[in-house]
Amino acid sequence: MTAKPERAVIDTLRGAAEEAMRRAYAPYSTFRVGAALLGDDGTVTVGCNVENASFSATICAERAALASAVAHGVKSFTAMVLVTEAVHPTPPCGVCRQVLVEFAPGLPVVSFASGGAQACWSLGELLPHPFNPESLEHV
Repeated sequence: MTAKPERAVIDTLRGAAEEAMRRAYAPYSTFRVGAALLGDDGTVTVGCNVENASFSATICAERAALASAVAHGVKSFTAMVLVTEAVHPTPPCGVCRQVLVEFAPGLPVVSFASGGAQACWSLGELLPHPFNPESLEHV
């Protein structure tokens, strides 16, 4: 387990993620997700999942938040909060883990389920052996 960010930070990110979740476009899975990503400069960037009839074209909330942050010049992060309507706290999918680890390998991820249950992980726990820039090194 990783150390969770301060309660006030989590509460702020949770509110932003809940608002983003309400705007999610999930007509196929009906599994709405909201994400709030805290930049090391204090910037909060949100994302929601956007599904597509061509399922592989779906964008997860975590990657939507990350892409928005990068588009705004933020590339270093200190926390992420996820909210879903699931019964149990849900971690990011494998693709999101891989994309997030590029920017913040030790990122704390706090996930809230619909009933208030929560879990906290670090990306290192969720993706212990990532493909990273060092993986591209060759002779």
